[in-house]
Amino acid sequence: MKILFLMLCFTISKAQQTKVPSMKYEELEKRIQQENDKLLVVNFWSTTCAPCVKELPHFMEIHKKYTDNPKFKMILVSLDRLVDKERVIKFIKNKNLTAEVFLLDDIKRMNTWIPRFEKSWDGNIPVTIFYKNGEKVYFNDGEMSKEGLEKTIVKNLP
Repeated sequence: MKILFLMLCFTISKAQQTKVPSMKYEELEKRIQQENDKLLVVNFWSTTCAPCVKELPHFMEIHKKYTDNPKFKMILVSLDRLVDKERVIKFIKNKNLTAEVFLLDDIKRMNTWIPRFEKSWDGNIPVTIFYKNGEKVYFNDGEMSKEGLEKTIVKNLP
């Protein structure tokens, strides 16, 4: 019975999110630091951003490929407004997003937190930042190809 329960829990954890936690920049920063023993891929996106939506299937393919690697983690950070949270949840389901998704509810302070992630970031999305052992190793401004994403992961995966 315990094994069945554990298998059920594991299956549920691999399923799509039905809730999207919202957080402020400081909470996201802490979350990134918690993954300091991994290669962490953080993608900033929005449901209303065409290039973001276009690249997400590639991200999900790569996420699926590396999801069992304990040294790999992918986080999708939605920059949609908090009032659009239900739309984000529907989007996750419709697009079969399997990586962890957060809603960054901190739009009013964008000019504060954007340069803390990357000084050259002008605020446009999509943006993908790669962290290895808690340190930023690569910043990609704009849409990322599947090949580019995988090449960056392979190069930096511990």
